[in-house]
Amino acid sequence: MRHRTHTYVNALRKIIFTTLSQLSGKYAATAVAKIIVRSQLIEDTNQKFKNIAEINNMKSLQQNPAFVGDDGHSTTSTLAMSSLPGQPAETRDDAEHAAGKTPTGQNERDTWGKGVEFLMSCIAMSVGLGNVWRFPFTALDNGGGAFLIPYLIVLFLIGKPIYYLEMVIGQFSSRGSVKVFDLCPAMKGVGIGQVISISLVTTYYVGIMGITLCYFYDSFRTPLPWSECRPDWGTHCVASSQSNTSVSSSLDFSPAWSTPSSSSSSPQEQQQLVASAELYFLKEVLREKDQIADGIGLPNWELVIGLFVSWTCVFLIIRRGVKSSGKASYFLALFPYVIMGVLLVRAVTLPGSLDGIYYFIKPNWEKILDPKVWYAAVTQCFYSLSVCFGNIIMYSSFNKFGHNVHRDATIVTALDTATSLLAGFTIFGILGHLAHEIGTEDIGKVVKGGAGLAFISYPDAIAKFKQLPQIFSVLFFLMLFVLGIGSNIAMTSCTVTAIRDRFPNFKQWQCSLLIAVVSFLIGLMYITPGGQYMLTLVDFFGASMIALVLGIAELYTIGWIYGTDRLCKDIEFMLGRKVGLYWRLCWGVFTPLIMTVILIYFYATYEPLTYNNQYYPAWAYGVGWCITAFGIVQLPIWMIVAIIREPGSTLGEKVRGAFRPKKNWGPMDPLLREQYNKEIQHELIPKRGRGFWASIRQNIFG
Repeated sequence: MRHRTHTYVNALRKIIFTTLSQLSGKYAATAVAKIIVRSQLIEDTNQKFKNIAEINNMKSLQQNPAFVGDDGHSTTSTLAMSSLPGQPAETRDDAEHAAGKTPTGQNERDTWGKGVEFLMSCIAMSVGLGNVWRFPFTALDNGGGAFLIPYLIVLFLIGKPIYYLEMVIGQFSSRGSVKVFDLCPAMKGVGIGQVISISLVTTYYVGIMGITLCYFYDSFRTPLPWSECRPDWGTHCVASSQSNTSVSSSLDFSPAWSTPSSSSSSPQEQQQLVASAELYFLKEVLREKDQIADGIGLPNWELVIGLFVSWTCVFLIIRRGVKSSGKASYFLALFPYVIMGVLLVRAVTLPGSLDGIYYFIKPNWEKILDPKVWYAAVTQCFYSLSVCFGNIIMYSSFNKFGHNVHRDATIVTALDTATSLLAGFTIFGILGHLAHEIGTEDIGKVVKGGAGLAFISYPDAIAKFKQLPQIFSVLFFLMLFVLGIGSNIAMTSCTVTAIRDRFPNFKQWQCSLLIAVVSFLIGLMYITPGGQYMLTLVDFFGASMIALVLGIAELYTIGWIYGTDRLCKDIEFMLGRKVGLYWRLCWGVFTPLIMTVILIYFYATYEPLTYNNQYYPAWAYGVGWCITAFGIVQLPIWMIVAIIREPGSTLGEKVRGAFRPKKNWGPMDPLLREQYNKEIQHELIPKRGRGFWASIRQNIFG
């Protein structure tokens, strides 16, 4: 800039010198006038160049990497954006094509290549194994079609509000699931505990993928290996390929990640005929032990290969962050629906399939007032959508600032429910055919919950297909694998993001590889003969209990400490739209209150965990409670740390400061954050200090 100014000054001097040398008496006035005009033109030109340079510098220095459009380029000048904070998001999006690519920097946050990649990734994350094997059995066990009434009510009061809440808070701050608690530093332990919980889930979730790959590989064999009995399985085995043969399960395979059962097997039941599909799963795939008092044994090498391939797929997809996982999301989100559609068409054309579908949707109105049914609806919705685990916050933190997350939250929550119903129709259509083949009208006899539905009941039904059962077996287990990988990518990315937010110099591929290797080594535990015992234990104590407690803490933190009213102001600033009363009531009252009641009910009805109707050794319960304590204790530990670190002369000042947002809280872009801070102070200060009840009313209703 100084060089340009110096050039224009020299040019002015030259003009003056040349003009004066040509002066004569009668041309003096004219020459002076020319000098003045030329000087004014040069001054105006210089000022224009100066303004342009300042604007360009401001764009290059202050441009927000979160403002990236669907073409992967920066969308607009943040100066123009910050000058129009109240403009609707749709109008702003139309203007978001002025600037070029965002300059790369060491701490620059990645963004989705296109907005639709975020939607596809959320679909791949939320639509997973729980939709295929957990929802159908849970609905059947809790009133059939009548279960849909409490489930839909819970979806609108818990599932959808939390999903939208986490999308909003992640996109607004462009922070991961841990750093997002800069809105209340004292509650940072919530985010850390959630990362611990999701990391534990990741280790065993890929173990299930290893089992799925084992079945996928075996599906290419002729005949299917589980369709016939083997000599070492005993005389009580009956081939699954046979029709008109009624068999009963000798084993109730119901780990915590399916639907636990309280029934017990009698010696008479142990002598009943058992399908070869079930014995294949227990004796050949799991090689399961009767108890783990003497240890869990060594891993099955075939499952080790499946585990390794699964983690390799996850690493390759997330090695470049959302740049690579966003591209894979199209396949991971859409391909399972293609397979599910093919299987559904096949299912409804089989004899007895309509009886199975009717059995699935037939309402049992007596159960609708049972508290257990409502508890089942809440837990199914909670875990099916993957809320309060940090995944949604993490994914939305890579959005551009004005992305329409309200639309995406509505689409994902509705599609998740529709997929559960579609999977139920498909599964029970085929199980209805299975009941028809073995000559029973009680379809409940051929149904097993959880993994038993995927690895016993469905293979048993496929084995009875007269024509090309391998095709439908390959399609089914390929669908399960893709669904599982889509969910696991989100869980692993959540851990990676939390680490890289804390250590930004840690490269994406290095962090992804480290987590993949460590999780693979831990995952070997779940593919041993006692692996399912450990899986059930870790899922119950490491996922269910931690997620429920920390999820409630998250809701109260955002809804009441940070404030529902302030959250609504943030949404209005970001999206340019008012927040309706429905969202305010859910975030401020209904959602945290219902979740609190569920937690109380959970502990009031708590019974010691069992697997296959067997209690665990005392040391196993001790390990489980230590896992739970390690996740939940993060909350008080980091609260104390935040209070100690907070500047202040008195303890009261430190405590109050630790529960207030950090000074840099808000949008990532500095200009937007400055504008936001001015607006939020203007909105909140006039309504403070009106009393307790007035503050509550303001927080809920605005």
